[in-house]
Amino acid sequence: MAREPVMSTLRDLLDRGVADHPALVAPGRPDLSYAALRANVADLAAQLHAVGIGRDDRVAIAMGNGPDLVVAFLAVATAATAAPLNPKYRADEFTFSYQDVRARALIVAPDTQDEARAALLPGMRLIEATGNPDGTLSFGLQPSTFSLQLSASPDDVAMILHTSGTTSRPKRVPIRQRNLATSAANIIATYQLGPADRALCVMPLFHIHGIVASMISTLASGGTLICPPGFDALRFWGWVAQYRPTWYSAVPTMHQLLLARAERNREVIRANPFRFIRSSSAPLPPVVMERLEATFAAPVLESYGMTEASHQMTSNPLPPAPRKVGRVGLGVGVDVAIMDAAGRILAQGEHGEVVVRGGNVVDGYENNPEADASAFSDGWFRTGDQGYLDADGYLALTGRLKELINRGGEKISPLEIDDVLLRHPAVAEALAFAVPHKTLGEDVHAAVVLRAAASEQELRDHCARSLADFKIPRQIHILAALPRGATGKLQRIRMAKTLGLTA
Repeated sequence: MAREPVMSTLRDLLDRGVADHPALVAPGRPDLSYAALRANVADLAAQLHAVGIGRDDRVAIAMGNGPDLVVAFLAVATAATAAPLNPKYRADEFTFSYQDVRARALIVAPDTQDEARAALLPGMRLIEATGNPDGTLSFGLQPSTFSLQLSASPDDVAMILHTSGTTSRPKRVPIRQRNLATSAANIIATYQLGPADRALCVMPLFHIHGIVASMISTLASGGTLICPPGFDALRFWGWVAQYRPTWYSAVPTMHQLLLARAERNREVIRANPFRFIRSSSAPLPPVVMERLEATFAAPVLESYGMTEASHQMTSNPLPPAPRKVGRVGLGVGVDVAIMDAAGRILAQGEHGEVVVRGGNVVDGYENNPEADASAFSDGWFRTGDQGYLDADGYLALTGRLKELINRGGEKISPLEIDDVLLRHPAVAEALAFAVPHKTLGEDVHAAVVLRAAASEQELRDHCARSLADFKIPRQIHILAALPRGATGKLQRIRMAKTLGLTA
């Protein structure tokens, strides 16, 4: 029996798709087959090499979602090192990013990204990526006689990303070809992805979730990537009806926005069933999972990922294996354990820091020995999340260690409070957080967005029916919207400061 070829680089991943099978489709664009995609990526990579951009060079990419970004990313990541950036950055943010990753060039679409262009550093090359009528991409480079080695090795850095850096300078995470290949293989195995699958990409493709789960894993499985111009809760339903995706992956806030519009799109949902729905990058409140499954009649699989692990670490499995509400599942191709502060591995059921190891986990941060010393221990990556493994080996997360609320010595998980508030029929969104307290150290507050009228006292009474007294929010702030980061992630740690509650 023939064995599957080993995937160790991005080119290995792209080589698996059947030549005439659609690889990339998008509204208003011609489909791009695997043969055309491979040829276009190879041509663009050769152009980069011909003008002196090689394996160790970093190329920033500031483009909105769409097939052109996918092709540009793959070309850069096979020829050099891709540094995908949020296209909504301001000029000073672009300047910091260029300097921090030592970017040699910037890729943008024509007539876009004025701030990214204005921030170009001396010596940086500007490359305009232009879509062609046949669906391929052009860089418009004038090749020189200078030639470099084309093929990437598994140890080459394919892309470099920043961590979120909520409390300090962001750390650089170099992700190697072998890390991406391993992570893609793990995701394919978890969800049994194949050529018949069509993934609707709604996550931004400057984020590890979108890059690995939606884009690379789909293309590595030989499936079809549906790549519209970003997430849109109104246009989502038309894309589902047009392209009939078999799955999509998103953050919980996106799922909640889709739930808010699901009732008026019942016919689309019935006519185009998903094989599964995936959630990652932030905790999925159990009540949201329950509503998603009831609405879409498809299994909702919560997973757990981080940039340092090239995205996925654990996931709930497909049926008939059990998927557990309030759990982020099992490791696939990844070892998962719980560690105490002294570095000892704890027994099943004991609470501590979640640690992982495997081929998807990066070797360390770039030029940051202090961060390496605190995050990597005896071959394990310390995630900074608290949790435990249940009797079946499923991982339960109880919160970020730095987000746990320490109220007079009582450690409170804000996730528990979020879920209770979200079960009130008037609450659309909820976020519990810590505020400083002069005697207790920290106290519990929460912020909510309402879908119907409700008073703060009514919400506190609702919490009192499910939570111990010390977990009930001392104050509940009713807001028009909750603050989010660039990828839609709620900003729990910053919440007290945002509301002026840190004095």
